Amino acid sequence: MIAGHDKAVEQFRSAWDSRALHHAWLLAGPRGVGKAHFARQAVRRLLSEAAGAPVDLEGLETPAEHPMAKLIGAGSHPDLRWIERIENPKKPGTLYRDIIIDQIREAGSFLSLAPALSSWRAVVIDSMDELASAGANALLKMLEEPPPNTIFFLVSHAPGRLLPTIRSRCRRLQFEALGDDAMASILEKQLPDTSPEERQRLIPLADGSVGRALAFASLDLGPLERDALAILRQGDPDNSKRSDLAGQLGRKAAADRYSAFLELLPSLVAREARTLVEPSRQRALDAYEQVREVVAIAPRLSLDPAATVFQLGGILASVAGPRLS
Repeated sequence: MIAGHDKAVEQFRSAWDSRALHHAWLLAGPRGVGKAHFARQAVRRLLSEAAGAPVDLEGLETPAEHPMAKLIGAGSHPDLRWIERIENPKKPGTLYRDIIIDQIREAGSFLSLAPALSSWRAVVIDSMDELASAGANALLKMLEEPPPNTIFFLVSHAPGRLLPTIRSRCRRLQFEALGDDAMASILEKQLPDTSPEERQRLIPLADGSVGRALAFASLDLGPLERDALAILRQGDPDNSKRSDLAGQLGRKAAADRYSAFLELLPSLVAREARTLVEPSRQRALDAYEQVREVVAIAPRLSLDPAATVFQLGGILASVAGPRLS
């Protein structure tokens, strides 16, 4: 099921059903809203129908028991290449920073062969934002002269940064942040063991991104959210609250929670601003801009996590003041 993206589903289904199918589709939109999920569902449907009778299900659904769906689920369909960052053999347990050019070259070799199970094959790149310039130029050659019955799905969280020549060769499907109803529906399926109250709490924090919500849930960010809210609402005159947060998130073992906390904080401040009266509301808006700047810069400059969290705590503490009744 693809919730919240009916227009994208309709556009692709219409093109596939008529077989007036553009060879390259740029799936553009915020991170975590379901672009890669859409690509997987579209590939399952296309390769399943190409290999046999039409699938009699709505949208892009494909029966789980369909042989092609099983192959794709197992990662062994011979007519599909799913390209994402891979492990760096020189640094076991870590991924390459980018999708490397050898992966794109392998896709070129794959496209030089005839399809195995039907007349169609597919290439998915998840994501284009992690494709270095050499790989992008190699991909461009494939997009310029695609083999017959080949479809590319290019996932991008920041399409404006892609080569204009790549964008111009794609049909764009725009994916927006998911609404609250779609988020609730998806999280109910993805987090069946989580209480309805906890799932509901995640929705405003995730800014319409299921990926963010799931990451937040897995990292137990509830206590961090409560600590940050306490500083926002009560201040921190003796620095104890922000020191405690810095201690929790400054440890090396807390790297994932630290990164998620940086993602969480801007939306938390924005949500809080809506509950405030002047002059606290203006202080919250000023704090929001400062928080956004710090969380954007800190990872790029590899700033010390403990010092960064302490600085952010000071910004939060500046907001405390009267609230709406």
